[in-house]
Amino acid sequence: MCTYLTEKFKLDGSGKGAGGYFALTEAMVYVDHPQHAPYEHTVNIDFLNPSQGPSSRVAVELTEESALALIDAIRSALDAAPPGLTSTAPPKTAA
Repeated sequence: MCTYLTEKFKLDGSGKGAGGYFALTEAMVYVDHPQHAPYEHTVNIDFLNPSQGPSSRVAVELTEESALALIDAIRSALDAAPPGLTSTAPPKTAA
């Protein structure tokens, strides 16, 4: 059953599409029928930059188990990173 509930949020990052890398400005997460994955329902994640048109989108369709494993992997990676390593400050350049 589709929930029709979509979590939409702003984000900062980059994604790679057919034309190369582009800035990401938002994402959406929802449970629905997939377009490609061979399952009845998947956790769908769309990373996009609407100001750059429909080609600036990266879509992911995951099983529930894969989505939960991804959450755990992201938390583990962030927990293992030294404090401040994943900050939003611009990288320091050599003088």
